[in-house]
Amino acid sequence: MKKYVWLAVLAFAGCNNNNDKAQENTGVPGEEQRLTAAVKEYPDSSLLVENLAQYYRENNRYVDAVSVVNDAISRDSLNARYWDIRATLQFENADTLAAIRSFERSIDINPQPDVVISLGVIYAQTKNPMALAMADGLVMAKSAGAEKEALFIKGLYYSYINEKKKAIGFFDQCIKMSYTFMEAYREKAIALYDLGRYKDAIDVLNRAVTLQNNYDEGYYYLGRCLQKLDRNKEAIDMYQRALLYDPNYIEAKQALSELGVKS
Repeated sequence: MKKYVWLAVLAFAGCNNNNDKAQENTGVPGEEQRLTAAVKEYPDSSLLVENLAQYYRENNRYVDAVSVVNDAISRDSLNARYWDIRATLQFENADTLAAIRSFERSIDINPQPDVVISLGVIYAQTKNPMALAMADGLVMAKSAGAEKEALFIKGLYYSYINEKKKAIGFFDQCIKMSYTFMEAYREKAIALYDLGRYKDAIDVLNRAVTLQNNYDEGYYYLGRCLQKLDRNKEAIDMYQRALLYDPNYIEAKQALSELGVKS
């Protein structure tokens, strides 16, 4: 499942001219030098902290990104957003247990619905029944406006504990509430796939890519279902469509390679 977009990007106008020279002198990219210097000069600026963390994140330097946020937390441990950002970085870096602890801390400070949703999803993916409690909490908090997300979390939890038919019921409720909820289509299709109902999964995914024709995950899972039905030529076309919309879709590249096709 693709993770959430969460960091703002600050444009530093007029600061690009000295990038190459700065890197030649120190071996450190000029943008990194500027961002690091800005955080050092204004350590209480959350925007600058986020931008430096985002820079490291975009360069796949998660240890450095987490270190930046840890420094910020040491200065302001009650800033819920810092804990949220740290949790996201940890989750993306496959440190799920640490991500859970950080999300929990963020919610302790300020239980924002989007953070509760993020934690509920991770609980579901780790088969933790607390996912159901988080979902119920979202429903009770009417002001959160997150009923469909609560249903999605429940569906995800039941899918991960292998109660696929029950999960499908929750995903259907999500889709009924929001017919453009792509994640619900995807997870319903995955549950049907796991039940061996490949044609039914194809019907679900075809509806999803009709509603959103650039839905890369929809095409990828269509490819998987078509492969199961020995319709490999059509599967190849679906994997290639997934790569058309996301050229870095690793699973789609691997699927094509297994079918003897270069991506």
